[in-house]
Amino acid sequence: MFRRELSWSQERSTGRRGSGLRLRLDKPAIRVLGIAESFDRSLDKSSVLAGVVMRGDFIVDGLAIAKCTVGGMDATESIVSLYRKLGRTDINAILLSGCVISWYNVVDLATVYEETGLPLVCITYEESDGIREYFVKNFPEDWQARVEVYERNGGRNAVRLWTGYEVFVRCLGIDLETSRRLLNKFTLHGRVPEPVRLSKLIARQVMRFALT
Repeated sequence: MFRRELSWSQERSTGRRGSGLRLRLDKPAIRVLGIAESFDRSLDKSSVLAGVVMRGDFIVDGLAIAKCTVGGMDATESIVSLYRKLGRTDINAILLSGCVISWYNVVDLATVYEETGLPLVCITYEESDGIREYFVKNFPEDWQARVEVYERNGGRNAVRLWTGYEVFVRCLGIDLETSRRLLNKFTLHGRVPEPVRLSKLIARQVMRFALT
């Protein structure tokens, strides 16, 4: 596992899970890191993770790329590595597209939160009856470990955006209402916040380039 590297001041400011760290959402210079991935299981064993740093006025002023294993168990490490590559101290929150990525590579949200010291909102877009059966079916050797991480991430809460669309979120270090306001601030249309949407586009193009 990771060695915890948060300073005392960071630990003090992050709060507990879902505690609602104060974010100055009215400031245009607020920055979030949007993270999304792209992969093609039939063509490559690695997926591409892209992270975009976007300000509240939609100016992009940071980008990082990382990889994780399709069907692996290294998504958490890859996301933390991506964040550290940026070398930034001015990011205020992380918006993550999903906690089960790259064909059942499960992200340990608590570890990402602890290692970055940043409020974390994990976003999904569809209702689900659960995926335990898919872990069991596709990963008979280690499905228990995947399920353990997934269940540790906790349940999702529905949030309705100003656009009228509903998304489902898991929040760490930020309360549900503040996460809704944060998502609304960075969503121009539809249900996908701009930092996440742009990260997905970049990850997809990097993947396509790597496979040509």
